Amino acid sequence: MQIKKLIAAIALVAASSAVNAATPVKLALTTWIGYSPFYVAAGMDMYKKQGIEVTLQTFADPAMLPSAVASKSVDGALMTFDQVIGAAAQGQVFKVVMPIDYSNGGDAVLADMSIKKIKDLKGKKVAYAPLSPSDFLISYALKINGMSDKDISPVNMTPEAIPSAMASKAVPAGATYEPNVSQILAMEGGKKFHVIYSSKEAPGLIADVLVFDEAHIKSNGKEITAVIKAYLEGLDYMKSHPKEASEIIGKAIGVSGKEVLEQLQGVYNIPRKEMASPFKQGKNTKSYFVSGEVINEILMKSGQIKKPVSIATTIDDSFIKAVLK
Repeated sequence: MQIKKLIAAIALVAASSAVNAATPVKLALTTWIGYSPFYVAAGMDMYKKQGIEVTLQTFADPAMLPSAVASKSVDGALMTFDQVIGAAAQGQVFKVVMPIDYSNGGDAVLADMSIKKIKDLKGKKVAYAPLSPSDFLISYALKINGMSDKDISPVNMTPEAIPSAMASKAVPAGATYEPNVSQILAMEGGKKFHVIYSSKEAPGLIADVLVFDEAHIKSNGKEITAVIKAYLEGLDYMKSHPKEASEIIGKAIGVSGKEVLEQLQGVYNIPRKEMASPFKQGKNTKSYFVSGEVINEILMKSGQIKKPVSIATTIDDSFIKAVLK
């Protein structure tokens, strides 16, 4: 009788442990200051409070993110909206479930001091990663200056390799994002390179989003909601404890807390009260419908997509509506 009770007790504990076990969620991302609330949520065990165990898998090349989601080697990804549209054009059904941020100077085209403006890039080597936010930024900068990638000599290079390439004079210019931007600007006391165009001049154009594919959304709604809740808690902590949060973020991306606070000036993390806005029709590029049409135009002109993607098919605001309700 005692043995039966013991077995029953063990079974009850095992069942309880199974129910309470954290659900694993793997998210792909690149190193980017705008993803700071995710790092804070990890450092403060905020995911566990929501019943999930999140792994942030860092990729050196942003172009690898869509294929990582499509191949199901990860559950979801943090990527830019132009990547979502590019993937949709290839038949991959990704959905934006949460706005994260938009670059506000954290993405930039940098050049040596002999190059003063975008038009001066004509005939020059410019390093950037194809199918990345940097590709989109340089394409947009060239477009509004009456140019295209045919007017420059593109050099295929990962974002992290650009600072050393520019330092060695292998290329006179490059398009990249933080923390690489700050690294390049700091070279030789800030006298060697400067920004000739940045995302600050087109707020909302380079937007970072949380993405899952359609099939995953249908069967994993609770986990996605948990990710969003933990992210929001991380965002709140950054606002209430900026110094403590900066140390956590710095440890995650390999810079000091002071550098984190400086780099955060180049990004705008969407606050709770504004999270529903990007999903709506709007009049400026802070709306996915407006920025999406600009992205469609640039990607079509560059030959990266053959026809425009319907923006409505790339977004799902149901999770944000439910969490913010």
